[in-house]
Amino acid sequence: MGLLSDPNRRRALINLLTRLNAPICAVCYIAGVAWFMGLAFEPFTLRTYMSENAMGSTMVEERFPAGERALATGREFAAHKKRAGGMPVDWLVKTMQSRGLEVFTQKFSRTLPFPDENKERYMVKGTNVYGILRAPRAPRTEALVLTAPCSPGDDNNQAVGLLLGLAQYFRNQIYWAKDIIFLVNEHDLIGMQAWLEGYHHTNTTGIDWSPLQGRGGSIQAALSLELSSDIITSLDLVLEGLNGQLPNLDLANLFYAFCQKIGVTCTIQGKLQRNDWDSVSGYSHAVQTMMLMVMKQASGRPWGDHGLFLRYHIEAATIKGINSFRQYKTDVTTVGRLLEGMYRKLNNLLERLHQSYFFYLMPSLSHFVSIGYYMPAFGLLAVILLLRALDLWVQLATPPVRTEDGIADLEQVTHSPPTIKLIPKETIPEVLSVLTPLVISHLTGAALYFFPIQFQATAVEHFPVSESEAVVLTAIAIYTAGLALPHNTHRYILTPDWRVLKLIAVLYMAVLLGCTALINFSLGFILALTLVPMAAFITPHRPKVLSAFIMVILSPACTLLFLVFFFQDLQEIPVSFEDGWMLFLSVISQGILDHSLYGSLVYPLIALMVYPCWLLFWNILFWK
Repeated sequence: MGLLSDPNRRRALINLLTRLNAPICAVCYIAGVAWFMGLAFEPFTLRTYMSENAMGSTMVEERFPAGERALATGREFAAHKKRAGGMPVDWLVKTMQSRGLEVFTQKFSRTLPFPDENKERYMVKGTNVYGILRAPRAPRTEALVLTAPCSPGDDNNQAVGLLLGLAQYFRNQIYWAKDIIFLVNEHDLIGMQAWLEGYHHTNTTGIDWSPLQGRGGSIQAALSLELSSDIITSLDLVLEGLNGQLPNLDLANLFYAFCQKIGVTCTIQGKLQRNDWDSVSGYSHAVQTMMLMVMKQASGRPWGDHGLFLRYHIEAATIKGINSFRQYKTDVTTVGRLLEGMYRKLNNLLERLHQSYFFYLMPSLSHFVSIGYYMPAFGLLAVILLLRALDLWVQLATPPVRTEDGIADLEQVTHSPPTIKLIPKETIPEVLSVLTPLVISHLTGAALYFFPIQFQATAVEHFPVSESEAVVLTAIAIYTAGLALPHNTHRYILTPDWRVLKLIAVLYMAVLLGCTALINFSLGFILALTLVPMAAFITPHRPKVLSAFIMVILSPACTLLFLVFFFQDLQEIPVSFEDGWMLFLSVISQGILDHSLYGSLVYPLIALMVYPCWLLFWNILFWK
């Protein structure tokens, strides 16, 4: 505190930070990137362990025997689904009732804001079927959920068969202390959202649904099952949920513990476990796994039905069966035993999962990176913005030194210690004048948020495109039109000092990225990785053409385009530029749909906050 309370020492410190501002910023950026890349190295990771005492031991005996019967039920379900052209509601109701469950249905409908070409749907109507196994040994105040989506075609039929097989097996056990809800939802995430809203008596997304006639207790945990083959080579754990939410780490630890006990090959992000952490190939494998998790979390979309449970503080994950060319094979009976063991452990919970981590990254299922390890990487990038803001503040607060001739002594200005004081009254009009680019930039962001959906009908009338293409192309057109803002805002600005606008823009970006990283670290870090160097070093005195090209490359849209190709490479599915461009357009449309259907915050964040902030620096580059 003495360093900051002594005026001479404070002046010396500020003088040092302003003189070495650019080198310190460069060092912080390199250190932040190096810190993040080092997170996948074993010394930076922790081994997973069970924090919840009630689930600390896997000493239960799994006896589920009916794998072949579950496959037969799945084939019967597939036949009725094909005959009905969708969810075989009547057959499911009778089958669940024959297994001793209390069975209920829920109808729902939703009109999408524009057609979803990926899944070929616009007006969605469906029915959810669920059965409740009442707890025989408790007052029925808590519940667990096992769900299997009814997917089109031949997908996920085995999962529904296994769900019904587990329901019949669980019905004959007497140790359940929680209600167990077996849910088969139609139209994947839309049906799941309708059921969750009906269960919790909320309606936040505009889905029309009928009230639920039967309810269990407060849901403690949920698992979503996806199986599309009779033979499984590995089970993949999917954790990423809506807006980057993750379940409690103990749920992942429980899955990994039972996979180790039963001998099931398990993966995360589709990547197998490796033990050669000290080798270059092992480190590269861990980095790829962690980067896949970062990119999925940054997307803000739910990567399975479990992703919508997390917004209701229900710990949930998706277990996906993979049938590849790996030599280890697992049958459905073994998968049923694994699920039996997990539910028996969850049945022992005395309280909600809370002791382990909610913020983490996983380079493998056996190791994780806690928030205390990965947050400094973002902090090193964010401190660059604060250093640039300090430098601008000193420049604005230090009055120019003039000689008797009225000409500034450049040597004295350079080497004299700055005198820090509040901005004088005459600069208040400068602060007020920057409201013009602030307002215009945010109006452009509001147009990017509202107009693509509002004007899709007009675009279809005048151009030979579909409605979904009209939405995406309108968004791209508005985004591109924002590049003309500097030519329209300068005429309304009263003062010529660009440093006031940059000071406000830098502080605005620091607060924006900081808040984003607290909610969704991966999204905040990716944005900081591209926007911070641009924000730190852009001035009107840079070469215009080169600087404009760099700014466009580091803009949110181009960053998204690069991430599409990078994500495909990490999944070992490289694409051509034409296919990558089509994926880029699809990602934009899915982002808008996810916001409208499920409440994803990524699209409004980019449109209303990040893009206007980028436009402020675009105005600074072309400052006259």
